[in-house]
Amino acid sequence: MPQMAPMSWMFLFSMFSTALILFTIINYFFTIYQPISSQKEVTSLPQISLNWKW
Repeated sequence: MPQMAPMSWMFLFSMFSTALILFTIINYFFTIYQPISSQKEVTSLPQISLNWKW
């Protein structure tokens, strides 16, 4: 099995590192966050009471 030259390993490492960094930057800046209105959401949640009988 032939071995790869060290420069090829560095090139692969830099290529995958650059791809990972670009992917995380794109995901961070292009996600759309919808703010949750705190007053409306809290009142619309159903109240569930759990009575544990041991």
